[in-house]
Amino acid sequence: MNLLLELGEGLRIALEAIRANKLRSILTTLGIIIGVVTVTLMGTAIDGLNRAFMESVAKLGVDTLYISRTGWFVESYEQWMSLRNRRPITLRQVLGLEEEATLVTAVAPIVETMQSVKYRDREAQSVRIIGTTEQAVLTGGTGVARGRYFTAEESDGGRPVCVIGSDVATNLFPHTPPMGNQIKIGFQPFEIVGVMEKQGSFLGAFSLDNQITIPVRQFISHFWHDPDFQIQVKVANVAWLDEAKEELRGAMRKVRRLEPGEPDDFDINQQEQLAERLAVVSRTIAAVGLFITGLSLFVGGIGIMNIMFVSVTERTQEIGLRKALGAKRRTILIQFLIEAAAICILGGLLALAIAWPLTLALAQFMPARLSLPLVGLALLVSLLTGLISGFLPAWRAARMNPVDALRNE
Repeated sequence: MNLLLELGEGLRIALEAIRANKLRSILTTLGIIIGVVTVTLMGTAIDGLNRAFMESVAKLGVDTLYISRTGWFVESYEQWMSLRNRRPITLRQVLGLEEEATLVTAVAPIVETMQSVKYRDREAQSVRIIGTTEQAVLTGGTGVARGRYFTAEESDGGRPVCVIGSDVATNLFPHTPPMGNQIKIGFQPFEIVGVMEKQGSFLGAFSLDNQITIPVRQFISHFWHDPDFQIQVKVANVAWLDEAKEELRGAMRKVRRLEPGEPDDFDINQQEQLAERLAVVSRTIAAVGLFITGLSLFVGGIGIMNIMFVSVTERTQEIGLRKALGAKRRTILIQFLIEAAAICILGGLLALAIAWPLTLALAQFMPARLSLPLVGLALLVSLLTGLISGFLPAWRAARMNPVDALRNE
């Protein structure tokens, strides 16, 4: 009960001291405001990057494997030089893999290039053209918003049909339905049979909606006669992922005619690998951000400490009088700790008022938001900064000799 009374009295005295020195209190909080704004924006940016990374990685599909001539990550120049000499993956090998694999539901060859696309007097530049089969709609995990995907017969027969992304549909057909119209990819005409669902971007690097999917044999005929394929494989059950990976490895060695002692000349990639790499990047960004914000808060904390020492010096006689009347060391200590904490909390609240519109501006470029946990973290950082910075001045005040303090002028 006594402790609660002391806390209440300390809070009242602290607020009176802040009110009596408004300008000094406001100037003192500037360092804390800068530090907490930095903490808040850094936390918002890191949280936004993490969510953007995870949303992009989720598009790869936890039950989808990606086979390519080289891996997604190369550790050194020497490794790259050895990987670049591997043989390309051919369409015949993809079809052979499809026959051998038993733990999968879909196998889709993937090859791509960039082309300009025209419809009458409208043109879209640098559109990704993907050559694949009808099974890509299963391995890619994205549905068709309008129309349909091309069929196995259209894929095998190489009929000039295509499924366009939502951005392409918006750019070329702003006022008319795209289905049934013919567009020119490069110089080749293709009939639109469907429009894909909106997918967004991948890691912010490129839009997944600025692309057109065509039958793989049409791609080979018109754009790239001897391509190096990537393969998307949809595993029948996510619990079979490791078994499917081993089966695919054996099947790929078979279709690529590798001898038992030869190393693999291909790589099987999966979502987990990219997630691990992105986690490392995220931790590095967070470490750098915490170092920067730590410096800002350190500078702000030094300012608080200096002002509190000044406050203790100015109020020496008040401290001596209170101790002479029976105030305990703990009471004096709590009083000045509360004052330092109150100044920092005030700075934290002002910092959040500044950070909120800045976060809204940041949200135009990334999925950033000022969440309640982040607000709580910012206020907690403010409180801890005040308690740590105010401890030495409060300790000095608490240990004053009342006789010496009363003699001070």
